[in-house]
Amino acid sequence: MNELNALSPQQLRAAADLQEKIQGLRIQLNELLAGDTPGPIPPAPAAAPLPAQSKKTTRTVSAEGRARMAAAQRARWAAKKAATSTTRPGWVGEEPRTKKRKMSAAGRAAVAAAAMARWARSRAEKKTAKKGAQSDLPF
Repeated sequence: MNELNALSPQQLRAAADLQEKIQGLRIQLNELLAGDTPGPIPPAPAAAPLPAQSKKTTRTVSAEGRARMAAAQRARWAAKKAATSTTRPGWVGEEPRTKKRKMSAAGRAAVAAAAMARWARSRAEKKTAKKGAQSDLPF
């Protein structure tokens, strides 16, 4: 309906003329085909309903197919390993690993002593905070 409001009077008159021509042509077509009096054009026959689709089945791969896929994957891995192992040692596609640094016994002892001191301080702070909280109670 909003589309008709947007049209100019000339466009509306042209649309009405086309509608009249279409109606006249329909009448002529009905007279030629059936010899009947003009009437509403019957709707087009409905399309045949689609057959019910069967349940979707999953595809299975035969043992031979799985063996071929496994062999192909092994070949890809071998090719990649051969291409990288000649240039770099270590894991495939990684830079060579540096030797791990080890901490001396004295260094380990110093770190352990520092950790124990931190925990002792923490426990002492909690103990003093607990004592202070108990003295604030009114009863």
